[in-house]
Amino acid sequence: MFNLFKTASRNAAYTNLSPNEFISKLNKTQDAVILDVRTPAEFQSGALDNAINIDFFSPTFQQRLGMLDKSKSYFVYCRSGNRSAQACKIMNSLGFSKLYNMAGGLMELDY
Repeated sequence: MFNLFKTASRNAAYTNLSPNEFISKLNKTQDAVILDVRTPAEFQSGALDNAINIDFFSPTFQQRLGMLDKSKSYFVYCRSGNRSAQACKIMNSLGFSKLYNMAGGLMELDY
């Protein structure tokens, strides 16, 4: 299969990073917040250390995002990278500007 997201790419709302680039940049960023947008059951099955879980499918998703500090850098991930990319777009519309999406999600992460 084509690895379309193996290198960093930037659009107006967020930056896509491969899982390895995501972890590398995360480790170098002081004000980083790790945001897991999977369901609580998925989160309980295993998550990145220090991740905050806000379920993308929750009716209070946008409300909970609005309570976060917009000045911080957010590293957003999910299982495949789809929900996290959508979450980054929503966060950008709410005024967040330092957004990093794990393209390919946890399925592509080399543990």
